[in-house]
Parts: sequence; structure tokens; C-alpha cells
Amino acid sequence: MRMIYCCSALLLLVLIPRACEGGNILVVPIEGSHWINMDILLQALHSRGHTVTILRSSKNIPFSEAVKMFLSLASIVSLLAVVTPAAHGGKILVFPHDGSHWVNMRVLVEELHSRGHTVTVIRAADSWYISETSPRYKTVTVDIAGGANEDFFRLFVSEVIRIKRSKGSAWTRFALDMELKDKFFELHKKVCEVVVYLFENKDLMKSFQDAKYDMVLTDPANGGGVFLAHYLGLPLVFNARWTVHGEAHFAIAPSPLSYVPLPTSELSDQMTFVERVKNIVFYTMRMYLYKQVVGPHYSALSSRYFGSDVDYFSLFQAADLWLMRVDFVFEFPRPTMPNVIYMGGFQCKPAKPLPEHLEEFVQSSGEHGVIIMSLGTLIGELPHDLADEIAAAFAKLPQKVIWRHKGDRPATLGNNTLLVDWMPQNDLLGHPNMKLFVSHGGTNGIYEAIYHGVPIVGIPIVFDQAGNLARLRAKGVAKVMDVSELDRKIFLNAVQEVLNEPSYRMNMQRLSRLHRDQPMKPLDTALFWIEFVMRHKGAAHLRTESYRLPWYSYHSVDVILFLLTIALLILLFFAGLVWFCFRLCLKRKVKSD
Repeated sequence: MRMIYCCSALLLLVLIPRACEGGNILVVPIEGSHWINMDILLQALHSRGHTVTILRSSKNIPFSEAVKMFLSLASIVSLLAVVTPAAHGGKILVFPHDGSHWVNMRVLVEELHSRGHTVTVIRAADSWYISETSPRYKTVTVDIAGGANEDFFRLFVSEVIRIKRSKGSAWTRFALDMELKDKFFELHKKVCEVVVYLFENKDLMKSFQDAKYDMVLTDPANGGGVFLAHYLGLPLVFNARWTVHGEAHFAIAPSPLSYVPLPTSELSDQMTFVERVKNIVFYTMRMYLYKQVVGPHYSALSSRYFGSDVDYFSLFQAADLWLMRVDFVFEFPRPTMPNVIYMGGFQCKPAKPLPEHLEEFVQSSGEHGVIIMSLGTLIGELPHDLADEIAAAFAKLPQKVIWRHKGDRPATLGNNTLLVDWMPQNDLLGHPNMKLFVSHGGTNGIYEAIYHGVPIVGIPIVFDQAGNLARLRAKGVAKVMDVSELDRKIFLNAVQEVLNEPSYRMNMQRLSRLHRDQPMKPLDTALFWIEFVMRHKGAAHLRTESYRLPWYSYHSVDVILFLLTIALLILLFFAGLVWFCFRLCLKRKVKSD
């Protein structure tokens, strides 16, 4: 019947499974030229083992005989043609952000090297994480301090824990936050000094130009790579989660604060009125703070080398591609842009066999399984009282525990707990005996837990950790505790709740299935787009130019005011016309009387 074609819709009543499992698909097509596209899709589905049923009119409609679903060799070749050839061995200049950010960048650098590209990494003389020598990349060491001070950040984290544990006053916490603000102020000042050192070293800049790099890959948590790319006139690709102005989406994508929570606010995408007020206040304060911390340095640098009319943040927004370390199994749904490519969890990989001593310890857990605990590299040493409380709680569990711990051995440590200086975290999380991950909420650990489907007990300390864990809590895969209230009873109850309540593991395994179910691995996706930029000398066709608009044009304030003015003039015209007619009628009535 004709009703089929009036519906103008394609209904997929059964979700298409992966190719390894043939599915049943009901198709309601639209006749005419639309069928040409549908025909190609159905042939491809049939070739992958799916059963396709087409709902069509009983009248004789000229459907293609290809409904028989037999693919020709030419069709197979055309379908396989989606595999794009890799770029030629290119040259990539990398300006990384030191610290834990380098862990992510190194994954990309090493993989690019394995694909035949030449990678040059710029590092400061006092680099914290970045090795000066590597078989996978060349280095250019700048003989100037970069500002990433390991001792400061470890001391800062220890001080945060101490203040929270001691129930310090709001003023004490504020003073600590101001100290952190001053440290980041100095860090970005040092980054700008590194950039000035590079730009003023004419021989070095000439060597960069002569090397004919294809692009600059950088982390926008600092602006060094951004300025270098624009100075050299090279395409710019970000390995991003944060910029100098906070969460990266807020720099380029529409971000309605009514349902897009600021990460540090610990809110979800379903906010009450009070929470929306909190979100807007948080956003306003954060933007002001970020501009106070980074604005003076980058504005002066931009004015010096690019002109006083160039806004430093517009250089960030002009990037060709944003490789976002985000997956929407973790992040809340939100608007995005064409030049944002998602690669959340790109560093995750299948577990490798454990070292013999760890495998033996894990296997000794029997049916109870294993718990691992790691609070990241910034936690140098937990306070003794806190370590004792955690150890005492672990001692009461039937599970075996592997704890990455530095410092003195806790007095209450049980026989079921193994202390280690380092652990193969990804390999442990992927072990079938793994039951629970006690984490500080760092991005790398969170994605590894999602990848392997291991629920989390979270103890956030600083930075984005509380926001990360808040997202997992909203999805029902994590129990989050405040370090200020942590004792053996609270910690034990939280661990037992996650262990004994099946929903935590079921929800995390569901996220794991969603995260893994992608047409390409996140790392392969990132590499494809990096090589895409190299092949095409940029990706300007994907970049919106909205950042060039003044705020009143971006929000159409001028258009709204213009239309309101027109509407008001029309209203006044008709009001005047009515008044004129009324006066005219009134005069005639007076004359007739």
C-alpha cells in the first residue's frame, strides 16, 4: 500500500550486532532514488551474515533485483575500499605538556614512529617525565626551565590531604588554592619564556623551517605548541582534554550550561534549578580565574609576535583538529564540532600475562578475587593514620589486595595485602580474577577500568579527579568517598558495597561493551586523523569560524535587537494609525453634533 511510502522513515527494529553475530533486520524503505543507497547498505549487511527482511508494497514496484543479496566481486572490492592508505612517512613536531599528560602523548608518539613517521619532541632542560633519549623520537632540549616541578605538586597534594583530614578551615583551603593559582601562574610564565627562547634562537627556528615539518602535535594545557605552530605556519593538532581555559569543549563547541556541567562542579547533565545556578556561578568564576592565571603571559606573547589585535585564545580555537581524550560512555552527552575527534581510552589495550610473582599472588585469591589500589604518581606518601585505616579495612576482606604504596609499611597491614612500588595496572585490571579498583580518579586509570569492566571505589584528591568520579557515580559504576571522612569502617563499607552489589559490575561491564563496540579502535582513529591532516595540509574545512565573531554576533544579540526595533516601529506605526483614525472619527462626530 501507498501508506508505506508516506511514512518517510527507515526503522531498524533490531540493533545490528557485530559481524561475528548475524542479526535480524526489518527494513521499511522509501521507493525511488532513495532505494539506490539502501540497496548498497543491504547488500553489505547480507555479506556480513545478517538476515534482511524488506517490507514493501504488494504492487509491482521496480525494486532492484539485487534484493536477492548476492554480492559481486566488484561490490566486495568497493566496500573494502574504505581502508584509506596511510600518509607518507611524515615529519611531526611535538610540543608536549609535562607530567602525567606526557603518558598519553607518548602513546601517540610511539605509535606514529611505528608507522614510519619521524617525530621530534621539544622538552625543557628540567623535564619531569620526558626522557632526553629515545629510540622512537628525537628531542630538542631547550636549555631553560619549563616550570613543571615534581616536588611542588607532590608537596601540594600531601598538603591538600593534610588539610582535608584535619578539617581545616575554609580560609586555609582558600589559601592553598591561591598557592596553586600562583604556581600555575609561574608555570605558564615559564612556558612563555621557553617560547621566547625558541623564537629568538634564529638558528633553531631556521632548522625547524628547513626540516619541513608536516604538522605540530601539542597538548593545549599549555600554549607553547599553539604559538610555535602559528609562527611556523604549520597545521595544528591537539591531544586534548583541557586547554589553558579549562575543559576543551568549552573552547570551541556550544556548551549550554543548563545541561552541560562544568567538570569541576561534580554535577550531572540532569540539574535542578539550584544546581544550574551553581553551574553558572562555577563557570563564571573559573573563566575569570583562568584568564587571571594565563592571560597576562599569553596576551603579551601574542602581541609581541603576532600583533596587538590578535587574541591569544583565538590561536587555540584556530586548531585544525582536536583529538579529544573523551568517550561518551564516560562523558555526558553534549554538542560537539566537526573537527573534534573522540579517542577516549586510546591508551587501553588487552592485558598481557602478569609477572610470575604477581600471577602467583593473584591465583592464590581463589574464588574471592583480587582488589588493586593506586592513587597515582602525585601521591608520594599517604599520612600514616590514613594508611593505617585503609590497611586495617583491607585486612578484614577475604580478597587479596595489591596496593601501590610508598612510604612506611602500615602497622595494621594484613597478610592478604601486597605492597608494591609499581604495578602493571592495565594487565592487572584485565585479569579475570580482578574484582575492584580503588582509584584517585585519574583519567588514565578510569578508562582502563572501563575498558576491562572493573568497578571503582574512588578517593579523589585534587584537580579533575572529583569531576571524573562524579561522572562514574552518575552512571552507577563507582562509589566515591571524601578523604576528609575516610576511616576503616567507612572505607570497608564502601568496598563491600561495590563488591556485593551486582549492579556496579553489571553497569561497568555494560560501559565496557559500549566502549569497545566501535568501528575502529580509538588509537587507530586518532592516527588516521593525524595522517589525514598531514595528507591534506590541514583540515580547515572542518573548522568553524565562529571564534572570529564578536560575542554579540555569536549570540545574535544585534539581530535580535534589530528585529525588536523593527517590531517596535511597526507596533508604533499601527498604534499611531489607530490613534489618528480615532481622532478623525472623534472630530467628525463633534462637527455632526
